[in-house]
Amino acid sequence: MQEKSTIVRNSPSQVSGTGEQGEGGTSPQASDVESLGADFWDSAHVVMPGGKTSVHLRLDTDVVVWFKAKGKGHLTRMNAVLKAYVEAQKQTPSTR
Repeated sequence: MQEKSTIVRNSPSQVSGTGEQGEGGTSPQASDVESLGADFWDSAHVVMPGGKTSVHLRLDTDVVVWFKAKGKGHLTRMNAVLKAYVEAQKQTPSTR
C-alpha cells in the first residue's frame, strides 16, 4: 500500500502570511534552548569556511559500500573523517 503524501502546496500569499499568524517553522517537540546572551555575541567572530577542491579518488569498494549504507551524505561523512584525521595528525608531534 502506498503511503499518503506529506507534501503541502501553498500559494505565495499563504506562505508570506504564516509568520504573521505565528506559524513558525519550529517543531512543537523542539526543546527550549537557553539564550547565548549578549556576551557571546560581543566576542563572536565570523569564520569563513575553507574552499572545496574537486578530486578524482579511487577507494576500496567495501569502504564506499559502508559509507553509502549509512544513508544520504556519504561523501560529506567521508570528508569529515578525513578532516578529523588531518586535525589529529596536526596535534601529534611529527616523527620524521
